[in-house]
Amino acid sequence: EVQVVESGGGSVQAGGSLRLSCAASGFSFDGFAIGWFRQAPGKEREGVSCVSWWDGSTYYADDVKGRFTISRDNAKNTVYLQMNSLTPEDTAVYYCAARGGGNSDKVKEYEYWGQGTQVTVSS
Repeated sequence: EVQVVESGGGSVQAGGSLRLSCAASGFSFDGFAIGWFRQAPGKEREGVSCVSWWDGSTYYADDVKGRFTISRDNAKNTVYLQMNSLTPEDTAVYYCAARGGGNSDKVKEYEYWGQGTQVTVSS
């Protein structure tokens, strides 16, 4: 069974850090782009960051640039999202997703989705 599994969410105070992990089960990330998305209550799901497994190129949404870092561990078939300087505006359910092909910040272009992990930042 093909699965994408996130972990690492939690609650932190503003200014704190969290690291999210995304692991593949039942398939390899080779040839895929892996994206992180988030959805806050009452808002649409939005792209946060993504990384191409093929060439390692990355994308960041403007409001996380300089604070979030996406990375991959080929040997572990895992992608990480290091989130620093968190603010209450970062509070959301974070999802990991995979798509065949290059980077994209568009929800509809991703084929495989994880179940989401909650990130809560208090002021």
